[in-house]
Amino acid sequence: MNCKIQKSKLNGRITCPSNKSYTHRAIFLAALSDGKSIVKKILRSNDTISTINACRGFGVEVEEVEDKVTINNTIDSTVENSMIDAGNSGTTIRIAIAIAGLSGGNTKLTGDESLRKRPMQPILDALETMGVKTESDDGKPPVHINGKIEGNEISIKGDISSQFISALMIVGPRLPDGLTINVEGELVSKPYVDLTIAIMKKFGVDVKIEEEYKKYLITHQIYKPTTFSIPSDFSNLALLLAANVLLGDGLTIEINLGDMPQGDEAIVDILEKLGVNVTLEDDIITTESPSLLKGGKFDLSDTPDLLPAVAILALKSDKPIELFNVKHARYKETDRIAILSRELKKIGVHVEEKEDGMILKKPEEAHPAELDSESDPQHYGIGFKEVWDLDPQLHEEGLVVHTMGWPAAKGVLSGSYLYHGENNQAFLGYIVPLDYDNPHISPFDEFQQWKHQSSIQKYLKLSLIHI
Repeated sequence: MNCKIQKSKLNGRITCPSNKSYTHRAIFLAALSDGKSIVKKILRSNDTISTINACRGFGVEVEEVEDKVTINNTIDSTVENSMIDAGNSGTTIRIAIAIAGLSGGNTKLTGDESLRKRPMQPILDALETMGVKTESDDGKPPVHINGKIEGNEISIKGDISSQFISALMIVGPRLPDGLTINVEGELVSKPYVDLTIAIMKKFGVDVKIEEEYKKYLITHQIYKPTTFSIPSDFSNLALLLAANVLLGDGLTIEINLGDMPQGDEAIVDILEKLGVNVTLEDDIITTESPSLLKGGKFDLSDTPDLLPAVAILALKSDKPIELFNVKHARYKETDRIAILSRELKKIGVHVEEKEDGMILKKPEEAHPAELDSESDPQHYGIGFKEVWDLDPQLHEEGLVVHTMGWPAAKGVLSGSYLYHGENNQAFLGYIVPLDYDNPHISPFDEFQQWKHQSSIQKYLKLSLIHI
């Protein structure tokens, strides 16, 4: 998608979107609860839709109505073969990897091109030490998880992503003997672990902190069905506030604060140190900014998602803005430090890129430029679906079989499914993204060949196609 942005002033009243991190976690915890849970005011995005679909891949029924999801059953630990496509969502795939270890089956997890470049090795290593077999390409998706977590203590590195620790925390209560988590090295993005602990408590589970950001003890517990409302997202709020500061303080921003911790609340302190007056009254935020900001040095080790919002404030800063201790921002969907440095230079900002951050200085004169967001283009695919009447002796109501890859050639990401429904019927389908290089590929013929694979054919050989 291309868009043209012209110089303008911001005015009006807007509502801050809901928090993505809480949306991810609330949906997964609802899916791990024994009973009906309702999650309201979700942030509906490609990433959170990936989490909903991941839960469905684990056998969960999810009802979606506008910004509310209702989950009536728990993740089925008996699902032996699942295929999870996390799209571009690192949170989705990392939590789903841990959940896959609750089953003794075989789970395949993948994502788009960007996600397939992101590191998963720390959580894979952790699961390996607890008896789970894992396969991956250099510690990156696609990954295969086979086997069930055994044992009750794990050690894991904390210097790449806190999502690994959060993922293990989330599955800990479901293990027969609970789980003790030892964090090796310095933990990055600490507030996201605090966030995980807080929402687990909302679902009836307590995490004991033996040593802060180093050792956590989780006993065997049951997640309780809950109705939970997602609060506004401070990382989104940070961008809105930054835009308001740069373009005239004309916005009035409505937020739902809730009572849940968010590390990105630090944006308020950062703005005030830069000279901005931030006012919160009755869930309404406004700003009053000086003609030039003061500049300063900011440690973003716990708040990497604030990097873009604070970086662009250099456009209005009298003195340099230095951002440091945020090397882990290089391991997001893109290398955020490198991309921000490249794009801000295009509009005239003086940028000194550091390994763990950047130093930014106001341009003599900002100028127009063509910017590249490094976003993934829309993907399209073709799919086929059939309904079969199975021989009653071959029918296993509730059985779910997911596959990926074969018979497509290497480099062609295909996926397929076989669901056993009611009344001796089975639903099967095959999907091929339309980005393959070979013009002679016939997705329909690939589908026909797939049906002859032994694990699929055994159900169809004595059956009749219905639709």
